[in-house]
Amino acid sequence: MANPEHLEILEEGVDAWNAWRQKHPGNEPNLRKARLFGRDLQKANFNDTNLRRADLRETNLSGASFRRADLRRAKLSDATIRNADFTSAILVDTNFQRAIITDCLVYGISAWNTKLMGAEQKNLIISRKNEPILTVDHLDVAQFIYLLIKNEKIRDVINTVGEKAVLILGRFYPPERKEVLDSIADSLRDFGFLPIIFDFQGSKNRDFTETIQILAGLSLFVIVDITNPKSAPLELQATVPDYQIPFAPIIQKGEKPFSMMANLQSKYDWVLDTLEYETREQLLAVLEDAIINPALEKHNQLQLVKTQVPKIRLASDFLKSVAG
Repeated sequence: MANPEHLEILEEGVDAWNAWRQKHPGNEPNLRKARLFGRDLQKANFNDTNLRRADLRETNLSGASFRRADLRRAKLSDATIRNADFTSAILVDTNFQRAIITDCLVYGISAWNTKLMGAEQKNLIISRKNEPILTVDHLDVAQFIYLLIKNEKIRDVINTVGEKAVLILGRFYPPERKEVLDSIADSLRDFGFLPIIFDFQGSKNRDFTETIQILAGLSLFVIVDITNPKSAPLELQATVPDYQIPFAPIIQKGEKPFSMMANLQSKYDWVLDTLEYETREQLLAVLEDAIINPALEKHNQLQLVKTQVPKIRLASDFLKSVAG
C-alpha cells in the first residue's frame, strides 16, 4: 500500500510535492495502489516512484516525469499525457486505454503487455536527449525499433531468421504426431535451418491465427502436417493467400487431405504437392529431396517474381496506333 506520509504531501498539491522531492533527492516515494483518479498532476516529479497498481485514470499528467518509475499494472486509462518523461520506466501490464500519449520521452522503457486500445499515440521519442530525435507512434514498438536501429546483433538475428527459419505446423497429440514434428525439426537442424514448431492444438481465437501469420512471415518456408488436421484448414486458409512463401504439406498414408487443400494448391502455386509418407523413418529419408530442395527452389522462383520490374504501358503507343 501507499505510504500515508507520501500521500499526504501529494494531497497538498504538485508544487508542495515537487518541493519535497527536491529537498529529499534520495527518497523513493511509495504510491503503490494510490487512488489518484481525475487529479491534475501536471509537471509532477514521479521519478523513481513506486506507482504499481496506482489509479491514475482520467488524470492530467502532462509534463510529468516518470524516470525509472514503476508503473506495473497502473491504471492510466483516459489520462492526458503530453510532453511527459518515461525514460527507463517500467510499463508492464500498464493500462493506457483511450489515453492521450503524445510528445513523450520513452527511451529505455520496459513495455510488456501494455493495454493501448483506443489510445492516441504520437511523436514518442525513443532516442536519448543527446541523440538526433527519433520518434514512433506506438508505445509497444518503441523499444523494438530502437534496438533494431542501434543494435547490429538484433539486425543480424532478424536477417538470420529470414534466411534459415522453417515453420513446422502440426498437432502435438496424439504423441506419435509430436514425434514426427520433433524428428523433422532435428533433421532440419542438421541441414543448418532454424526450426520453429507450432502446435495446432492451441486456442482457436484471433491471436492464435495472428501468431501463425507472424511466424509464417518470418520463415523461409513452412512444413505443415495435415494428418488428422483439426484446425489446420482454417489456419492455412488465413495464411497461404497473404504470404508468398513455400508451403510443403505432408500426410501419413491412410489419411485423406481435407477438401480445401486441393483448392489452395490450384490457386496458389507456392503450395507444393502433398507428400504422402508411410513411416517417420521414410519421411526423414526423403526430407531433403522431397521437401527441402523443392521448397528452396520455389522460394528462389518467388524471389525472382518479387524483384521483377513492373510492366508499363504507354498511352502514346495507343495514340500512334489510332493515328495510323
